Amino acid sequence: MITTAETAEPTYVVRREAWLLDLGRMPYGEAWSLQKALVARRAEDAIADGLVLVEHDHVVTLGRRGTSADVLEPGLPLFEVERGGEATYHGPGQLAGYPILRLPDRLEVKRLVTDLEEVLIRTCADFGIESTREGPERGVWVKDRKIASIGLAVHKGVSFHGFAHNVTTDLTYFLKIRPCGHEGTIMTSMEKELGRGVDLEDVKASVIVHFQDVFGVVLRRVSLAELLPEGAGAPRAGPGTP
Repeated sequence: MITTAETAEPTYVVRREAWLLDLGRMPYGEAWSLQKALVARRAEDAIADGLVLVEHDHVVTLGRRGTSADVLEPGLPLFEVERGGEATYHGPGQLAGYPILRLPDRLEVKRLVTDLEEVLIRTCADFGIESTREGPERGVWVKDRKIASIGLAVHKGVSFHGFAHNVTTDLTYFLKIRPCGHEGTIMTSMEKELGRGVDLEDVKASVIVHFQDVFGVVLRRVSLAELLPEGAGAPRAGPGTP
């Protein structure tokens, strides 16, 4: 007997092509300038949607709700940026991801945050870490500890900034600030939760797989020159070295 399911037309899912720019290690200021140049290109439809992955040198950033009172110890480079949220730390062992996506409506920002949380929750699960988006504010949590922060900005309908996921991050740097208004001890990392080292490249590979699934895209690796040819606003300084 032939069932209805057997005779039904198959469903095909067509994924959009998007780009992936892996910057390796780059100082925050250079990556920030680069994001803004990519946003301008995406707003003009000169490039497609994409994702920037990068690891930064030690730096503190203050979002739109952050104040100088959130920085407890001076000394680290400090940037006041246009993303949402308060203070956070970026540094070696942390994977930062900046989605450069054209949004149909500003209300899509909430969905974008949820989707980024989903990517990182699935990534944690790949390494045996049970995490959730249920916490005092948006982000990814392991019980009462925050493992990933999310802060976005939108300019001309294009998203930038993004997530900061702690892999082998030196968590003592969070004690120098009040991350998202909390005590620095609220932060955790994959290394701390697992009690062992974790390869950042393995985490990056997991993020790429889940970003493609959650966002329905196929990521194609590109070079910076492909996205920002000479004269298109590319920062002159090259990537920083570890």
